[in-house]
Amino acid sequence: MPKKVDHHERRTLIADALMRVAARQGLEAVSLRHVATEAGVSSGMVQHYFRTKDEMMSFAMAVVRERNQARVTEAIARLGEEPPPRLLLRTMFVTILPLTEESRADGRVALAFLAYTAVRPEAANGLRADTRELTGFVASLLPGPRQQERAAGLLALMEGLGVYLLGGHYSAEEALAALDAQLDVVFAETGAADAR
Repeated sequence: MPKKVDHHERRTLIADALMRVAARQGLEAVSLRHVATEAGVSSGMVQHYFRTKDEMMSFAMAVVRERNQARVTEAIARLGEEPPPRLLLRTMFVTILPLTEESRADGRVALAFLAYTAVRPEAANGLRADTRELTGFVASLLPGPRQQERAAGLLALMEGLGVYLLGGHYSAEEALAALDAQLDVVFAETGAADAR
């Protein structure tokens, strides 16, 4: 009887290899050949699962999103039932920021993917929908007027802090202090006082 192949497992193996190459050598080093070598498979197998570099990159980004979602869900669950909005947002942002080795590796891939989509906007189609959904979720937790704009600002701050953390410009303490200061501003503007 032929061996049953788990296609999702193989795609994930290849995506993990892609992420290791991108994290170690930068996005420009990502190629079917380099990824195949890193994964310990043939270039033909990589091409079987991913016809183009765009497909490979999109799948790797989806893996990063899944990992982030799992970490965020776990962190928020530890807060208990109905945590205050400020605490929920801070927990979510801190969990996403590249503060651990695992989140730094994922952050390097996400940053490489964002740089890639700057010159290949069509590769970011799925990411745009995710961004709109995340902005809407953050906005739903914010008090006061102009929630969408303020949510976009908070997400831009989180992304910027992530870039500065990955580049070694900010320490974890500096990044968290900047995040807390902005959350203080957002929640103080309407007199909403939530515990940290």
